[in-house]
Amino acid sequence: MSKKKYSVPPEQTVEVPYERLDPDTLRNLIQEFVSRDGADWGDPGCSLDDKVKQVLWQLGKKKVKVIFELNSQTANIVICR
Repeated sequence: MSKKKYSVPPEQTVEVPYERLDPDTLRNLIQEFVSRDGADWGDPGCSLDDKVKQVLWQLGKKKVKVIFELNSQTANIVICR
């Protein structure tokens, strides 16, 4: 008897140019990203505004990017490869 292997389809993603996002939407996305459990931002005294500025700088330097995951309908910030 053969067993069927079921796999989860790979997450399909689309890169979203951060410049095309509404500024409030982008800020909310970044705030959610930097405040996640397990986020390591080094200096515990770093303010939320400082963290947001750091991510905006990384977006501008193309070190990170915004992606939209089609299956889960969620946005995320990931390291550029």
